[in-house]
Amino acid sequence: MDNLVLYALLAALGTWSVNSLGAATVLFFKSPSQKAMNLMLGFASGVMIAASFWSLLDPSIELSKTYSSFPPYFVATVGFLFGAVFMWLSDKVVTFSRRKLIISTGGHNERLNRIIMLVLSITLHNIPEGLAVGVAFGALQCGNFSPEKLMGAITIAVGIGIQNFPEGAAVSLPLRREGFSRAKSFLTGACSGAVEPVAGIIGALAVVYVQSILPYALAFAAGSMILVAVHELIPECQQNKDTHPYFATMGIVSGFAVMMLLDVMLG
Repeated sequence: MDNLVLYALLAALGTWSVNSLGAATVLFFKSPSQKAMNLMLGFASGVMIAASFWSLLDPSIELSKTYSSFPPYFVATVGFLFGAVFMWLSDKVVTFSRRKLIISTGGHNERLNRIIMLVLSITLHNIPEGLAVGVAFGALQCGNFSPEKLMGAITIAVGIGIQNFPEGAAVSLPLRREGFSRAKSFLTGACSGAVEPVAGIIGALAVVYVQSILPYALAFAAGSMILVAVHELIPECQQNKDTHPYFATMGIVSGFAVMMLLDVMLG
């Protein structure tokens, strides 16, 4: 199933390229439209929430009947919680590192310190996103491959790619405001997503060659995506909601509906 690993790599490279496109906004704009960014983040969070169930948790429950001796509810719950805990611990690492950085610099240039932590935070949470893409493609092995299942995996990659665009911009634009050159700001923003292809390969290889972890890996990816969507994307897209009360919310609803439609329609 080497082709599946290749597909996972290409998909993860695609999500990274969207991250780089977001970072490239620093080459053309001082600041993108906040309204457009909120809509994009809302749509991406809706896609990720829907994908977490239909493309990850539901297959995890079904595959656990074949690949695990434990009850499906146990497999899905354990994998899901481990994914959420992994992201929570990643956030703790970022918070701890930020405090150490502020102490070591005596609190000087705290704004730049926050930007450094933003880069680290986005880089860390790109790891489970890459894993989610890799796991989605790796899950197509062992008779589970079909054009419909492949489209489901592609849809997950597209959803993650969409939310990578504002992430790239969220890194490059603040760096530019701090006086970094456009080139350095772009390269830093682009490099923040470089872990996704690596994580994508690891995720695909893990489920292709160690089939027993497949249902756990799918649920793990779902837990990671849910935590990212609920803890980071939804609060971020709700900024300025007093000016546009339901704009980002409709983005969330639309993203969920589109992903649900694709998953259910394509089977």
